[in-house]
Amino acid sequence: MNYPLELMIPVLEQKGISVSSDALEKLDKYAALLVEWNEKINLTAIVDPEGIVIKHFLDCALLLDKVEIPKGAKVVDVGTGAGFPGMVLKILRPDIKLTLMDGLNKRLVFLNEVLSKLGLEAETVHLRAEEAGKNPSYREKFDLVCARAVAELRTLCEYCLPLCKVGGVFCAMKGPSASEEVESSGKAVEILGGKKAEVKTETLTGAEVRTFVIIKKISQTPPKYPRASGKIQKQPL
Repeated sequence: MNYPLELMIPVLEQKGISVSSDALEKLDKYAALLVEWNEKINLTAIVDPEGIVIKHFLDCALLLDKVEIPKGAKVVDVGTGAGFPGMVLKILRPDIKLTLMDGLNKRLVFLNEVLSKLGLEAETVHLRAEEAGKNPSYREKFDLVCARAVAELRTLCEYCLPLCKVGGVFCAMKGPSASEEVESSGKAVEILGGKKAEVKTETLTGAEVRTFVIIKKISQTPPKYPRASGKIQKQPL
């Protein structure tokens, strides 16, 4: 292996997340493809081997410790970018039915290449989240909706909760200072059919803190949401 994946194994094993040799091989290939493609299109600012393993792979894998994902669950990664967290979840949990959604097609071209090289299957969708939320193929269809570093939480709730089925979960992966966002998002969560957010934190190596904001969907999202993108941004709920 070319990447120091052994750095993440003890942390995950301590949390009961097993990483097979096949998954390690796939993560290693994924990292190599990420660095190679990053020279052609802007995918990530983190390209050093340790940074990729800790700040991307371990960070995303920890979601498995924070949210219980049923076997065969339908998962959508909104604004997936370079495939985080969706691609990492799929490598570690091949049983999930994954949709990778992004508004920029060239990122999906990269992800299709990764899927092909790793022998994995997932749906890649070139749609903005607010369009997907109005589309009957995607609206309230997913057991887990996840998003990592996409937008401010009130905005993100309007993008993501319409995609989540009642009884499902929306998980926003945020930085250390998410508590203010969580407090101001209460109204949006309620309007969109969510239960009050649960917050779980995790320290990566050193002092870097990741916050997982977990919102259970308890009722249907009213048909008027999501609104148009401009309105979501200018007048968050």
